[in-house]
Amino acid sequence: MNLHIVALFKFKENNLMDAVELFQTLVRETRKEDGCLQYDLIEDKDNKGTFFLIELWESVEHHSQHNGTDHLMDFRKNASKILEETAQVYKGFKIY
Repeated sequence: MNLHIVALFKFKENNLMDAVELFQTLVRETRKEDGCLQYDLIEDKDNKGTFFLIELWESVEHHSQHNGTDHLMDFRKNASKILEETAQVYKGFKIY
């Protein structure tokens, strides 16, 4: 069963360029992963510094493998220094 994820990030305004660079590397590398069906970065149109990652994984197992990748661990380490608040992550399965 496919796993859907929406992750919400709010970055400090003076670090937006750094955030985008971190996201670019993360998205580029994640899209190469086995089981990654969608991995898109969206910027909120009304709230500067707010970004969404829209993810679709072939399975929970594929997402679990993603959690151990170097590029995700690097992103988490570097992003934590410039986040305005802790990221919110929502995971679920399509019901309709």
